[in-house]
Amino acid sequence: MTDGKQALRLAFKHLERELPAGLAATSRWLRHPSSRLVRIPVALLLMLGGVFSILPFLGIWMLPLGLMLIAADIPFLRKPMARFAMESVRLLNRFRAWRARRRTAP
Repeated sequence: MTDGKQALRLAFKHLERELPAGLAATSRWLRHPSSRLVRIPVALLLMLGGVFSILPFLGIWMLPLGLMLIAADIPFLRKPMARFAMESVRLLNRFRAWRARRRTAP
């Protein structure tokens, strides 16, 4: 397994820990090699939805999610998307810690 695949797999595992159980299971299923025929169209639809983020429900959040899914099949996207996901999880954890400190401060 290449370094990019390992990094992307690790990034997905970190993200799945932050997701509700149902979404994490769907993410694992989409990443499975046998789900490729579903993963690619879902990724493309998510990226398209990210482009139309001005519309209700659609948002810019869809673009990185679609890129993460398609990165499983496009080697040159694996490392950058893995770094992006890991940094996003770090940022989320820092935000949670900041919010917890702020709630306990007098």
